Formats: sequence, structure tokens, C-alpha cells
Amino acid sequence: MKILLIGYGTMNKITARLAEEAGHEIAGIIASGESDAPYPAFDSIDAAGADVAIDFSHPDLLLPLLEDQVNTPLVIATTGRKEELVAVLKEKSESLPVFFSANMSYGVHVMNTLLKKALTMLDDFDLEMVERHHNRKVDAPSGTLVKLLDTALDHREGSYPVYDRSSMNDKRKKEEIGVSAIRGGSIVGTHDVIFAKDDEVIEIRHQAQSKEIFANGALKAATALVDRPDGFYDYNNLFEER
Repeated sequence: MKILLIGYGTMNKITARLAEEAGHEIAGIIASGESDAPYPAFDSIDAAGADVAIDFSHPDLLLPLLEDQVNTPLVIATTGRKEELVAVLKEKSESLPVFFSANMSYGVHVMNTLLKKALTMLDDFDLEMVERHHNRKVDAPSGTLVKLLDTALDHREGSYPVYDRSSMNDKRKKEEIGVSAIRGGSIVGTHDVIFAKDDEVIEIRHQAQSKEIFANGALKAATALVDRPDGFYDYNNLFEER
């Protein structure tokens, strides 16, 4: 494939290396500001003539690019401003294939699937969610935790998130879903879903040990997406048989 990279931070530098090792070509990049990339720079997505664009950037870079006509299939891993971004991507997906995931790890997709099952069986358990990331991550909670939270909210009628317990002066309510974000060091990413009841605790954890899992996930999605008809895809439907 000829791949356009939207953003050229740590994640897309890893994506470029793994893509070239797999025999793909980097057609160019779109970056904000000056870049040290050894690839051509473009101002619009279609200008690169790529087979697919992979985005690990920021909504401030991506959303203006989507104001133009786009014909290049898109693999989007940007987090932040999720509702706005998904609305734009779904509109674009009427005329091109678009893949979106807040976390490009297939293991996180499996975790979310397990969570859905657990929610049907543990409805009388308290539910808490915790995510840990490196000290350079700018959004909190992470896009992945927001995805897991959305799953829980869909399955627990009347539930609501509580993001900060430091100001609370009353006991926990059954409808609460606690959400906590930890930032420190070089933690790649850890997500915990904790079901707690009297005398027992059940935890579901995904721990990323390398950022390569996200780049490889994006490349796997891109390989499948280029042969797909127009539409909006995620890990729930991208690999379904046609």
C-alpha cells in the first residue's frame, strides 16, 4: 500500500517504520508545524495519491482536513472531541470507507466485548474504571476509557460517571460509575474495569507493553479497509465476511 500519515508524532513514526518493514510505501505526511520526516509533506489528504491515510494526530489537525472533499480511505485513531469527530467521519463514510477506533489494539476490542458480557451478569456489582498513561498524554480520561464507559452506560440504565471523588461528602450511590485517570512516567497504557461487591472483586485489565501494538493494529485495519465498500467501520464489523 501507499500510505499517507496524518500527524508525525511518536505513533506515526512507529507506524512508518513498521509499514516499510512490511513492504508498504509511505506516500507522505501531513503535520502541524515543522517536521523532521524524510517524506513529502502535503496540505490535503487526497494530494498524496495514497491508497489509505492513517491518522494518529489531534482533532485540531484532522478536522480541518475533513472539511475538504476526501476520496482516500481513512484509518482514524485520533482521540478527543469524539462526538464531533465521529459525526464528521460518518458523513464522510457515505462516499468512502472509514475506520475509526479510539484504541487500535484488537485486544482492547476483546476487552470491550468481555465487558459487555460481564455487565449482563454483574448488574448488582459496583463498577469502577481506571486508566494509566504516560506523563505526556494530554487528554483525560483516555479515548479508550471513554469507549469502555460508553459501553457500561449503554448497559446500566440510569447510571452516570463520577470523575472526581475528592469533593464528595456522601457514600457511593449504586448508579455511579467511577472514572479515574493516572498520569506518570512512561506508562504505555493500562485500562482496568473493576466490579466490586461484598466480599468479592472481579477485574478485567488490558495492559499495553509497547506502542507497536497500536501501529500494527492501524496497519491491519488499513490492509482490510482498502478493499471494503464505502461505509463506517470499527473492530465490530471490519473483518466480517462479505
